[in-house]
Amino acid sequence: MTEETNANGKAAEPAQAAAPRLSIVLQYIKDISFENPKAPVGLQTTTRPEIQIRVETRAAQISNEGHYEVVLDLHVEAKTSGETTFLLELDYAGVFQIANIPPDSLQPLLMIECPRLLFPFARRIVADMTRDGGFPPLMIDPIDFVTLYRQRLASAAAQGSQPTTDLA
Repeated sequence: MTEETNANGKAAEPAQAAAPRLSIVLQYIKDISFENPKAPVGLQTTTRPEIQIRVETRAAQISNEGHYEVVLDLHVEAKTSGETTFLLELDYAGVFQIANIPPDSLQPLLMIECPRLLFPFARRIVADMTRDGGFPPLMIDPIDFVTLYRQRLASAAAQGSQPTTDLA
């Protein structure tokens, strides 16, 4: 039996497991749409529209080197008197490199932490689009991605399926 030594002649300690790593490789608009069907008349109304926001997240492994694409889907519909004032759809994506993450922590990381990192950029795009569309900038409130993830798990469990995340 041989024992390895370091430069000081002392026994070398076993290598520690590599630290977990999450890094953003790139971010981009995957799909974007803004519809203003009542313009210019709809821009002159003083009635505040009712705004509904739907948020979805999805993730997929895109390489064997730990690269994952995470997409934050935002669907915003504003209605006044039951008629659509504007409709905005944004798929904002990022490619993340992930290493040394335990398998049971990968899906929560992809569906909670990665969208949380993308959200401020998507929020700014939504504000700019609504402003450029002739409306006051829409500043979306912060999103609780933990609750969104839990709701998604509960919905998948009720349907007897797995959440739609392609991690293969």
